[in-house]
Amino acid sequence: MGNLSKDIKSKFQNNRVKAILNIIYTANWINTKRNAFFKPYGISPQQYNILRILRGAGNPLKVQTIKDRMLERSPNTTRLMDKLCDKQLISRIPCPGDRRVVHVKINDQGLTLLQEIDKYLHHDYINNLTEEEAAILSDLLDKIR
Repeated sequence: MGNLSKDIKSKFQNNRVKAILNIIYTANWINTKRNAFFKPYGISPQQYNILRILRGAGNPLKVQTIKDRMLERSPNTTRLMDKLCDKQLISRIPCPGDRRVVHVKINDQGLTLLQEIDKYLHHDYINNLTEEEAAILSDLLDKIR
């Protein structure tokens, strides 16, 4: 089990400072694990998030709607979608009524990739928590925001 004080060899002014640094440290630790997991699939965690949003929607979505639903909001969303288009995982559909609006849909290749990822994607790093502890953690994180 991790111990932030030992991991970063530091002491803290108080528990609030320790908590915020622990959140940052843990978020980076999780991101490192996620990046390593997605690398063999040739996509980033953010691209995976886009694919999941599109699969869940069931219908083409506006680019702005996808941006609004992303877990990690990024100014690079258009570039992330460009790469998914290049890999033929998603398609852009121009809006006939407004040339400024573009809809995006997931392709069969994107759905197949998600099915493959779903077989192996497990959040093992949170298995140390009971369901009750996970609910408390989630509520505390909501409270911070």
